[in-house]
Amino acid sequence: MDKVVHFEIPVDDLARAKQFYNALFGWQLEDYPMPGGASYTGIRTTPVDEKTFVPKEPGAINGGMMQRTPAVSAPVVAIKVSSVDEYVKKVEAAGCKVVMPKTEIEGMGYYAYVTDTENNVIGLWEDLKKP
Repeated sequence: MDKVVHFEIPVDDLARAKQFYNALFGWQLEDYPMPGGASYTGIRTTPVDEKTFVPKEPGAINGGMMQRTPAVSAPVVAIKVSSVDEYVKKVEAAGCKVVMPKTEIEGMGYYAYVTDTENNVIGLWEDLKKP
């Protein structure tokens, strides 16, 4: 069974959203530069192992926030899969579409956005294979 491992919150005003989530829930927020000059804010809702970045508490997940776009306008859950390429083929075979093709997140893994049958955007995550 493939598990939800990450969530993302699209926002209109990043500074305002960061202040809200930090003040309300105490979440730790860290900005990361992305390809093409975009900004991505990592959200830590639970402590992680600093070597693996895996949450220490079973079942807990962390997330991120980014600028809202027409393609990603509502919260997204990311599901860990064995192969993003394999699952993209399954999504397309189900009549759904790829919103963002497989993208490498340096040193971590691969990510893609796809739609489900209800036109919701979901993320597909594949861990980087370590030698």
